[in-house]
Amino acid sequence: MVSVSSEPVMPTALKILIAGGFGVGKTTMVGSVSEVPPLETEERMTAVSLGVDDLSGVEGKKSTTVAMDFGRITIAPELVLYLFGTPGQDRFWFMWDDLATGALAAVVLADTRRLDASFASIDFFEARDIPFAVGVNCFDGRRDCSAEQVRAALDLGPSTPVLLCDVRDRGSSKSVLLAVLEAARAQAAARLAPLGGGR
Repeated sequence: MVSVSSEPVMPTALKILIAGGFGVGKTTMVGSVSEVPPLETEERMTAVSLGVDDLSGVEGKKSTTVAMDFGRITIAPELVLYLFGTPGQDRFWFMWDDLATGALAAVVLADTRRLDASFASIDFFEARDIPFAVGVNCFDGRRDCSAEQVRAALDLGPSTPVLLCDVRDRGSSKSVLLAVLEAARAQAAARLAPLGGGR
């Protein structure tokens, strides 16, 4: 007779970073897809940040992430996705190495009005060989560029997914997460292929 263990199975945890420039929608994305109330470290912006934080293109921004955002998605009882939103300002970049430890993949959110703010995030993940997808956050439904135009402007290869999205919409944010999970799977398969090719 086979006995069935009643011990709960510990789920496998996958860690995804949500990164990008200042004010691009990282906190909003985590909040739109998390199944639990997200942990946010939003603080009100004050006059002290004048001259320190570059508000070009986001002049109306009133609060900012000062540490990280955190959310969770249960994919299956044995598989949980943890989302970590990074702070966008240069002065908080010292936290990125710690946040990236153990990350399976990352989403780089981009704003076509300030595409140059995406380069630092892209460089960060490329240097660490962490697969990533670019989500072009279409603020207020604006679609000024196609995904291929953004790919060319950011000088991204064909294996990096680039998707137009609205991070306020759960379905749109999920599509970006599915794309980055597929990119991570493809990269892992490519790494394993040479190991099995000699047989």
